[in-house]
Amino acid sequence: MVTIFHRLGQWKVEGKISPEQYSHLASLCREEPFSLFLELNVLLYAGVMAFVAGLGWTATTWAHQLGDALVLTAFSAILGSSFWYCFSRAPAWSPSETPSPTPIFAYVLYLGGLAWAAELTYLESRFHLLSKQWDLYLLTTAGLFFFLAYRFDNRLVLSLAMSSLAGWFGITISHWPYHQSATYRRCAILYSLLIGVVGALLQRRRLKPHFLGTYLNIAANVIFCALLSGVFKPEGYGVWFLGLLIACAGSLAWGLSRHQFIFVVYATIYGYIGVSSLVLGHIVTNETAVLSYFVSSAVAILVALIQIALRFGRQA
Repeated sequence: MVTIFHRLGQWKVEGKISPEQYSHLASLCREEPFSLFLELNVLLYAGVMAFVAGLGWTATTWAHQLGDALVLTAFSAILGSSFWYCFSRAPAWSPSETPSPTPIFAYVLYLGGLAWAAELTYLESRFHLLSKQWDLYLLTTAGLFFFLAYRFDNRLVLSLAMSSLAGWFGITISHWPYHQSATYRRCAILYSLLIGVVGALLQRRRLKPHFLGTYLNIAANVIFCALLSGVFKPEGYGVWFLGLLIACAGSLAWGLSRHQFIFVVYATIYGYIGVSSLVLGHIVTNETAVLSYFVSSAVAILVALIQIALRFGRQA
């Protein structure tokens, strides 16, 4: 009788799965304990975000009853305590990857960063210190978060820094994917190219080279969204569609050459959305044809991704 372990062994010998995949699948079949580190990590970060969001909601809702002094004192206490903890326990700075000194270090750093953002938001909403120049808050926050990310080797804080910088560029989620001007899209593309180049230059300088993936992932998503928003326009979409095809080709080539499957997924998904918008908007109008297109194209995309994923698995 052929058991699942025998099948797994055959697949490993034939090269259909890597030794690491074989070990993982075999342990699951034996019902051995497995790590929940990623899931718990996400939940803890979400808990920190929910905590700060709850504080912000309480502060804005009960500001008159609590008083500005109490609210600012609470935010400052959280901010000061978090940064004191991080600076007092962090090892000496190194340009290479540095492990977290304590199990809760990253969460405390994240809490401090969110507390800083919440306090600045409260100050501006209550006192209008910068008024029409409020975007300087975003630039200052981006600078602080970049410093914290490189000082304490934290990629999530680096993502916060790039999000703040995107806000300073005028790129906000509320504008996606409609009601954008060509200038807005060009700013988004310029931002993507900027952080991509900066990430590559810092990687070549060996300054936290493992950060490059974070830079490129954010740059890729922003530039793809910007190009798609142009493709969705009823007029003048040709240039943006050409740009989308070039971006998809570049992402696909990068993903295949560097063995980074996520960039292959970006090229496939964003390219599929762009092509589908043109097909459904300008070519296919019959409901039966639309359904046939979605079924056939979705199956083809899924099969292609599975085949590429298997190839990546064999090369792992």
